[in-house]
Amino acid sequence: MTATAHTRPVVSVDELQRAWRALQSGQFRGAAQPWVTKRTPPHTSQVWTPSPDEQVLPVVRCPGAQGATTFALALATAAKDAARVVECSAPTSSGLAAASTAELGEHRSGWAQGTRGEVLLQRVSTELPGVSDVPPPLAAQTTTLTVLDVGWDLGHVLRTPSWVAVHVNQATAVVVVSCATVPGLRHLESALGMLGGTPTVVVIIGPPRRRWPKTVHHSAGSSTRAAESAGHLVTAPWDRRLAIAGLDSTPLPAPLLRAAETVLTLVDQVRTGSQ
Repeated sequence: MTATAHTRPVVSVDELQRAWRALQSGQFRGAAQPWVTKRTPPHTSQVWTPSPDEQVLPVVRCPGAQGATTFALALATAAKDAARVVECSAPTSSGLAAASTAELGEHRSGWAQGTRGEVLLQRVSTELPGVSDVPPPLAAQTTTLTVLDVGWDLGHVLRTPSWVAVHVNQATAVVVVSCATVPGLRHLESALGMLGGTPTVVVIIGPPRRRWPKTVHHSAGSSTRAAESAGHLVTAPWDRRLAIAGLDSTPLPAPLLRAAETVLTLVDQVRTGSQ
């Protein structure tokens, strides 16, 4: 599964203020030196506060992984309650540009909106130098689940002050998407190390676990194996049509939606502490 590139006209917005500085050191298990810094800001003037009944589920991708945006959309589609996808990436790398069944236009805040059945899609409509320039999402009063398609490299997100980093750091659960390749599992291990103690559910795009080549099996690190042992690793099928055409208004494949339903169940268990 791949996200198609799409260029939209540049719309001017004020640069988001960078105001929080507190750092909490993070380090890979067994690494000799710190790799990434996680931040927990005491204050920032650019914040996004979800509505009281709204749950935020960040989806982060590993470098080289294909299908994170598609899986974010699958999560929102499979949700039983009102859901939306907020795509934080720059418009030139948007995977949602052709995914709407109805376009609702662009907002002066820098967001473009569309709908796909009952799912609301929000994507950035102005070019962005970095994650700190992502404008806070528009309010969605009827939304009970916001799937946050982070889009940016996880290391960049965790090292850069932004409301996106706040919601990744403070999430009750994060979905990490990778692929069933040797580089994919290596990057997955790095991502899990960067997230530290944040509860995660791992999604690996590719064949079922039993069909992985031995080299892929052997490249799984300790954090990945721990996620599998805990039942927090789900495989999602690679789809040839999506890999070639990218997301459009065509319904998502049923096997992909079933994988998304499994992930949502695991996320609920992580949040409630029932597993």
